[in-house]
Amino acid sequence: MREKILTVDEVSYEYPYQSVKALKNISLSIYKGEWLAIVGHNGSGKSTFAKLLNGLLLPSSGQVLLQDIPLTEETIWDFRETIGMVFQNPDNQFVGTTVKDDVAFGLENRGVPREEMVKRIEECLSLVNMYDFLDQEPHHLSGGQKQRVAIASVIAFQPGILLLDEATSMLDPKGRTEVIQTINTLRKQKNITVVSITHDLEEAALADRIIVFNEGTIFAEGTPSEIFTLNQELEKIGLDVPFPVKVGQKLKDKGIQLNEVPFTVEGLIKELWT
Repeated sequence: MREKILTVDEVSYEYPYQSVKALKNISLSIYKGEWLAIVGHNGSGKSTFAKLLNGLLLPSSGQVLLQDIPLTEETIWDFRETIGMVFQNPDNQFVGTTVKDDVAFGLENRGVPREEMVKRIEECLSLVNMYDFLDQEPHHLSGGQKQRVAIASVIAFQPGILLLDEATSMLDPKGRTEVIQTINTLRKQKNITVVSITHDLEEAALADRIIVFNEGTIFAEGTPSEIFTLNQELEKIGLDVPFPVKVGQKLKDKGIQLNEVPFTVEGLIKELWT
């Protein structure tokens, strides 16, 4: 039986001076070790949802629970100890003059002993394949490398949940691949839970489970295969369905049946060869 790590119970949120709620009675559970993708077009509520998970916002109504701990002004730091957040632009997270200094900054502020700090810095940078860049200046790195350092800075705190808020949206394909490979490595080696907030369905296709937001509500929930059977409905709410899904639908329209919905290029090739 899967271990529930985070619960969102009938949560709504309304920004001050706005008449329309950004989130409306959202309920969902997040499980230990899974990769959950939250997808939706701009204005669907997904970024507001990310801020609620990390205590940057508090619900207007309903509850967010970390196991049995409700999110309140008094418990925000309990949430932030467990949920590490990586933002869209890695440059906004850099504070050190070198990669090593950047990862060390937060640990120093938390009073982590030097020996433990050195161990964590080396381990985290090795995990994200950035150990060879310890003494590099962050602004000399590529976009994907910067984001991997940002991830290392977060996992140095040993969070149970890694929250990625559009963390690959500013990256080129190579950088995006680097970050996604890093996420999979962390899940395997650390059993860390990943929640990625994204509008990119190709990225979401790699997750264990997808939840689609639309106009502040949950539009759909399921595995990638289940979600991509809704390709026309997804397009209607402004989401760009991955190319392999579109090809699969065209083949189906021509009377060519596939065993399952292909949502990656590799999956499409496999379906065509079998």
